Amino acid sequence: MTRSPEINRPVTSTPVLGSWESVIWIADSLGFMEIAAELAREPEFCSMIDRLREEIRNAEGVVPLLFEELAGPLGAEELHGVLTAPARPLWAREIAAFRLGLAGDPRAFEALVLLLNHRDPERCVSAAHALTRLGDPRTARAAAALATNELRVAYALLPVRLLTGLRAPESVPALVTVLRRRLAPGDPHWRVGLACVEGLGTLGDPAARTVLEAALPHPRFGGAAREALGRLGEQP
Repeated sequence: MTRSPEINRPVTSTPVLGSWESVIWIADSLGFMEIAAELAREPEFCSMIDRLREEIRNAEGVVPLLFEELAGPLGAEELHGVLTAPARPLWAREIAAFRLGLAGDPRAFEALVLLLNHRDPERCVSAAHALTRLGDPRTARAAAALATNELRVAYALLPVRLLTGLRAPESVPALVTVLRRRLAPGDPHWRVGLACVEGLGTLGDPAARTVLEAALPHPRFGGAAREALGRLGEQP
């Protein structure tokens, strides 16, 4: 499929709108209102479009043709082609992977896992949503590997939250491991640790009792740890 790099329809000033209205406005300005209503029913897609708007416009306000195509009625093979073609911009790969994930296409899995551990937390949020919808059985193992990789702990927040939402067999062991590391004095990644405390409370597994009790004296974790302990099941 041959594509021109740009479409000669400038987007000048974007009105200040909510996410749903923003998608409708962009769709109307680009001429693909026929799919706008379907996409607007996906709040995370709307949020992603809001976030990517500045990336997809050049200095003159011109929107790349590829964006119009990716937001339009492309089939799974065409979306997958964007993932595998060389030199595609990150925003294009993200939209393609997101849409494939929502469609349940397992070919989106690897790209979504990479985005789940991206330095931009908003990209991680979109990837986590798409992975949840994808329902690939490999997701929990991949999320646990990302969460427990101490070299990437600064980007572990969304993998931790995803593990909580998945309620998979890998969830509690991974969150316990990460929280135990965050209890070290002076550890700077307290937000990750707090997400573990909250996640373990949500999961309610008594196996988390020891590490949650160890978190009680922590100045940032203590209150959440007390609440989480109250939500655990009975000790075996």
